[in-house]
Amino acid sequence: MAHKGKWVFIVNPTSGSGSGREMIPELERELASKDVDAKIVLTERHGHATEISRRHLEKGYTHIIAVGGDGTMNEVAAPLIQQQGVVTGIIPAGTGNDFIQILGFPDRFTGDHWEIFFRQQTRGMDVGMVNRMHFLNGMGLGFDAQVAAENYVEPGKVAAGKGKGKYVWHILKTLLFFREGRVTLTSRGEQYETDCFMNTIAIGRRFAGSFLITPEAMANDGLLDVCMIRKLNLLQRLKILTMVPKGTHVRDKKVDYYQTHSLTVDFGKKVPFHVDGELYFDTTFEISLLPMALTMIYNPEGTHYFATGP
Repeated sequence: MAHKGKWVFIVNPTSGSGSGREMIPELERELASKDVDAKIVLTERHGHATEISRRHLEKGYTHIIAVGGDGTMNEVAAPLIQQQGVVTGIIPAGTGNDFIQILGFPDRFTGDHWEIFFRQQTRGMDVGMVNRMHFLNGMGLGFDAQVAAENYVEPGKVAAGKGKGKYVWHILKTLLFFREGRVTLTSRGEQYETDCFMNTIAIGRRFAGSFLITPEAMANDGLLDVCMIRKLNLLQRLKILTMVPKGTHVRDKKVDYYQTHSLTVDFGKKVPFHVDGELYFDTTFEISLLPMALTMIYNPEGTHYFATGP
């Protein structure tokens, strides 16, 4: 049976150390077997997926799908936010693949997952905003942003030779030498100052492949989940790091975990921050939420991060 609508799959061939390109033959077989009216377009540079997505939205495509990692999904989604009549989703082919957890799919598809994907079951999903940029999984300030800064040379480009081993080294080095910055936070009608080890604001739960930094987040509840960790000594840092994979750190007295519609974070100087894994720099951060701003294909049979209801 033919699937209704016009589909485009926007493939980042360099995602996941080439996993995006390697997935094309499998994607072509699935499209042929399911009689999907689709085209496959490859990205050529950072930001190209947004251009391709916008062009196909203007041409009336009804399903605009990313094939890659979190950064590719972020780019594809940009023109589709708050657009009616268009569905998006992702075939995971990245390295960390944190965003896909929201949708209930695994890091790599097998036959059953392709079947579920093409059933096109959808849910509305919230989108976060920071300084006129959007995020689908989350953004981070402090420790994890500094780790990203160590590993990046520019947005969308990882420094040569910096693989997983180097990433672990940067985590350890930053854990030892990172110095907290003084920050002013405004949220829920209150303003206060603190020394911030890390501040993650999220729609999703998982970051860096295995860290459940915001373990209570739901992607359609109209709220941002905020995990703010205050100044820590080295032993406290090591303790928190062992707790984060299970999400139990939220009970530690050094952690402020709450939900809000918006917040402002001011460091008083330019600092690194990451948005869905991409690195940028700024001083003040105006953070807000766009409720139900995307229509996403999800897996109702998987462990997804959507609240029950319509």
